[in-house]
Amino acid sequence: MRIIYMGTPDFAVPTLNALYDAGHEIVAVYCQPPRPAGRGKKPRPSVVQKRAEELGLEVRTPVSLKKDVAQAEFAAFNADIAVVAAYGLILPQAILDAPAHGCLNVHGSLLPRWRGAAPVQRAILAGDAMTGVTIMQMEAGLDTGPMLAKAETPVAGKNAGELTDEIATMGAELMVEVLADLDSYPPEVQPDNGVTYAHKIEKAEGRLDFTQIAIQVERQIRAFTPWPGAFFEFEGQRYRVHQADIILDAEQAEPGTILDDRITIACADQSAICPTIIQKAGKPAMALDDFLRGNSLPKGAQIA
Repeated sequence: MRIIYMGTPDFAVPTLNALYDAGHEIVAVYCQPPRPAGRGKKPRPSVVQKRAEELGLEVRTPVSLKKDVAQAEFAAFNADIAVVAAYGLILPQAILDAPAHGCLNVHGSLLPRWRGAAPVQRAILAGDAMTGVTIMQMEAGLDTGPMLAKAETPVAGKNAGELTDEIATMGAELMVEVLADLDSYPPEVQPDNGVTYAHKIEKAEGRLDFTQIAIQVERQIRAFTPWPGAFFEFEGQRYRVHQADIILDAEQAEPGTILDDRITIACADQSAICPTIIQKAGKPAMALDDFLRGNSLPKGAQIA
């Protein structure tokens, strides 16, 4: 098929690779424009742009697709279909209608649960047992289009980075299967029952809330690893927690109290967490035993 591919971050790379390896004709790759990055704040192309250029594909990076000129350029590719994975720009109706078979999206949840920007993180925070990927026909609404195929996977203690990588690979494989026999995947309208929205992650959400039970605090840690990072502060220093154990029979203490010399931190309902991988600001992440050789947080101290 003649495909326009639209994606920007790491999540979108596996699908681009899979479509290329499957022998489809990728007539153009659309990404968000390069963003200033690094100390010099020089524009840095996205990972999808870099990969597309390595493959020798034509790349377009419009700031918007709302103008007539951008829409005419898009339509001129005469694509059979557009495949979208975490592109990051709203697609106007003229773009959705341009390819012969419309636009298919790789969405990182089991729709209609977790429509929106951060489905993986919200699934972890909510304690979902299962999540997955949906191949969806795009329409004007936010992830409301009819579904063609799904694949699921257990959340099972994975952090957001691990789960995102897994779902990205699943989505790439499923998209190739769908495009190989499009007529065998009739679109199914999403049910009204079970709709939830995965709102965009804000950096402030990474601050650990020890007034919750330890199970929920540990979900925070997994949901916000690797970004924006789950953290607490003590004496003006920020400590990022990458991984932690849950303790359900801890001693009674005010939430946020350090209970022992291993930085076990009291949470609600006599529960606690104990960091197993921790990182002091400006330092590398370390296993707890390595961290404690050069750092300590005193028992009985209160942290925020």
